Amino acid sequence: MTTTYAALLRGINVGGSRKVPMADLRTLMEGLGHDGVRSYLQSGQAVFTADHGDEEPLAAELTAAIEQRFGFPVDVIVRDHDYLKAIVDNCPFPAAELEAKQLHVTYFSAPVDEDRFAEIDRTAHLPEDFRLGDRALYLYAPNGLGRSKLAEYLSRPRLNKGVIATSRNWNTVVKLVEMTGE
Repeated sequence: MTTTYAALLRGINVGGSRKVPMADLRTLMEGLGHDGVRSYLQSGQAVFTADHGDEEPLAAELTAAIEQRFGFPVDVIVRDHDYLKAIVDNCPFPAAELEAKQLHVTYFSAPVDEDRFAEIDRTAHLPEDFRLGDRALYLYAPNGLGRSKLAEYLSRPRLNKGVIATSRNWNTVVKLVEMTGE
């Protein structure tokens, strides 16, 4: 049975470093035996189909292939269409009423719980807020991510220790659902 996945690459093509051209990434993924490989934007998303493997082995395979091809490690999270659709469907914020720049999802490689974020004084960051989902964190940042003090706090290494974390704006979150559903 063939499954459609999205690969989320963390921290590439930002600020002129860790360059991974999307055409090269597509070729690399096709070389791994994946079909229907398409990329979205330059910030590290690719959609593909595979008839073998689960998310973690697919992510590990792609991580190793990227390091071998480009010469530096890149964290990769792989998620299937059903998971991505559930992230959109279960958004705790009124996504339809917000601008895409106000809503972000951080995908985690493993489940995280509220205890990880217990030190955060959420009232001190209002109206910004976050909620946890299935291996994801939804962030509402009404003034955008670039001005968000809460986003800055949430990205601290100690809060993400032991997991891969990569964020996407709401437009990208929705687009990946569309692309994996085609």
